[in-house]
Amino acid sequence: MLQAQRKATPGLTIALCHPILGAMQDISHLTARSRVAPSRARMILATDLDGTFLGGTHSQRAQLYDWLRAHADAVALFFVTGRDPAAIVDICADGFVPAPCHVVGDVGTTIATFDGRAVTPIPELEAEIAETWGDRAAALRAAIAPIQSLREQDTPFRYRLSYHYDASFHPDQVAHLSELGVDVLISHGRFVDILPRGISKGPSLLRLLDHLGVAPERVLVAGDTLNDLSMFQTGLHGAVVGGAEAELLDAVAPLPRAHVCKAIGAAGIIEAIHAHGLHPEPPEVPS
Repeated sequence: MLQAQRKATPGLTIALCHPILGAMQDISHLTARSRVAPSRARMILATDLDGTFLGGTHSQRAQLYDWLRAHADAVALFFVTGRDPAAIVDICADGFVPAPCHVVGDVGTTIATFDGRAVTPIPELEAEIAETWGDRAAALRAAIAPIQSLREQDTPFRYRLSYHYDASFHPDQVAHLSELGVDVLISHGRFVDILPRGISKGPSLLRLLDHLGVAPERVLVAGDTLNDLSMFQTGLHGAVVGGAEAELLDAVAPLPRAHVCKAIGAAGIIEAIHAHGLHPEPPEVPS
């Protein structure tokens, strides 16, 4: 996950033929249904993707996705993910996965709207991210180059650098990077993300919720790895879905609103909707 090469341009829309992200399928017809404005929603589901919203069996996912579509006039969907905008469009392209109205992507370094056709960054919410990141990319790459256990991801990002690591990796190898004004996030047992200091999923989500005028009590966050920890640290209602990383489970233990689910993925989200009492007509708990 590499994110330092390009600065966001005010009004930039990452859409069908963005010069970095390439061709994307127009799926606006899939989101033509009426959707509630987040400020008026009874509930907001702000969810990680891999292992969380995309986790569980096909039938469990269909149960949650169908419920979201049936309650689109009262429940708003946000993706809070490490995925980049192009991947988000691809995930929603066949119509099975419901499209979100807003996206906190790239591990919190993208804050955007999504209309089913284009992921459009919100300049006023990304300005601090861009300023904090600055022009650190070259210096960071130079500092990381000698670390043979890291391989840079080949997706171009704007305000982050991201790497795969191998079995020889140790966190001490990247400890010196904090001197360059960044945060280092290790997760999934294979990723190292280099982020602007103080920027991650949780702070960016809070910034978006405040911008939209959303009451925090209406929000459920969901995740399964350490790059989701900052979401649970916000104090919002949480769903730590089944199968979560042991390190995440340890970290959320003192957080009273982080419900540790027994069920995996989408079924865990359903479990947490019930546990937190966030909707009067919650989806049926999968058998």
